[in-house]
Amino acid sequence: MADQNTQIKSEAAKYTTEKVVYAKGLEGVILCDTQVSFVDGLAGKLYYRGIPIQQLAENSTYEETAYLLLFGKLPQRNELEDFKAQLKANRAVTPEILEIIQKFPKDTHPMEALRSIVSLLGMYDKVDSLNTPEANIKIAIKLMAQFPSAVAAFERFRQGKDYVAPEDNLDHSANFLHMFRGPIPSDLDAKAMDACLILHADHEMNVSTLSCRVVISSLSDMYSAVCAGVGSLKGPLHGGANEEVMKTLEEIGTLENTEKWVKDALAKHVRVPGFGHRVYKYYDPRAAILKNFSEKYAQIKKETYEKLQMAELIEKIMIETLGESKGIYPNVDLYSGLIYSTMDIPRDQFTPIFAIARVAGWCAQILEQLQDNRIYRPRCHYTGALDLPYIPIDKR
Repeated sequence: MADQNTQIKSEAAKYTTEKVVYAKGLEGVILCDTQVSFVDGLAGKLYYRGIPIQQLAENSTYEETAYLLLFGKLPQRNELEDFKAQLKANRAVTPEILEIIQKFPKDTHPMEALRSIVSLLGMYDKVDSLNTPEANIKIAIKLMAQFPSAVAAFERFRQGKDYVAPEDNLDHSANFLHMFRGPIPSDLDAKAMDACLILHADHEMNVSTLSCRVVISSLSDMYSAVCAGVGSLKGPLHGGANEEVMKTLEEIGTLENTEKWVKDALAKHVRVPGFGHRVYKYYDPRAAILKNFSEKYAQIKKETYEKLQMAELIEKIMIETLGESKGIYPNVDLYSGLIYSTMDIPRDQFTPIFAIARVAGWCAQILEQLQDNRIYRPRCHYTGALDLPYIPIDKR
């Protein structure tokens, strides 16, 4: 008994001492091995399966990039065509689920709608109970195919418009814009959306990816794990950040007000949306690519031109003030919201579009977790009292 008490005291000392050192928010903590993606924060580089993101954004498509993430290699032509055919075959949301989506409250946030839809997809898919590698690949394809359809369906219904059925002659990004807005998108819109989806498809161990890995580590199911990812992505510190950028630009109002607003914000230590990153300490490569698309839109839309000028001025001041000294540079959110706004996409749909892209990475990371799984079980630094007496209710 004495030995047991000694062990208990030792555990208490280990996890309750004030001298415990830990990484708050798990900053810099290595949690697992991965071959899916890698962020070189100091150099400002992002790789999917070893390929620089710039090469994929310029030469690839979302479907090919998703295949790369899922299967660990670029597909042969026949493999890509088969993969695209599988995505197209799974685009349609079942009538039962569409009927339920129609009944969602019109003021529901689209991320709340998407979170509920993922659960519905799991309920109506009996394959998810198998939990085999083959079944999980099928579920991953279904999720990638149906996320755009689900987001578009909710948008149409909340506007009081009819559901637009998938168009098999359109690729993934163009089909989403068609289902979301109605008309067939322009080549620029389709290419820009494809680039946005590629750039958001994965990003190493962010909070939504961690959420997916933690849930699947209990040997839950793909739908539950992805639902956790959607829930994490909803937060303004993660997927909702580009909404904050557009709010800021609208709050500033004009180019003439911009410099004063930024300098006042810095003087008051107010965080400027679209800048800084937990890992990147240099210019986010995704931001540079999306800035190029913003410049193309600025040539054809006056409002985008004005907002781009404001964003570029904010970027200039922020880099001059905090770039070298603090490692604070533009991140992907600075220009992605500007592109979506130019496409007439409502601000509260920016994060669901992030999810449409990231579901490929989530699924790839979930599948990788299952290959060498160990359930996540960290410990806490306990700061409360111990061995307090229980006081009967009539004496409290």
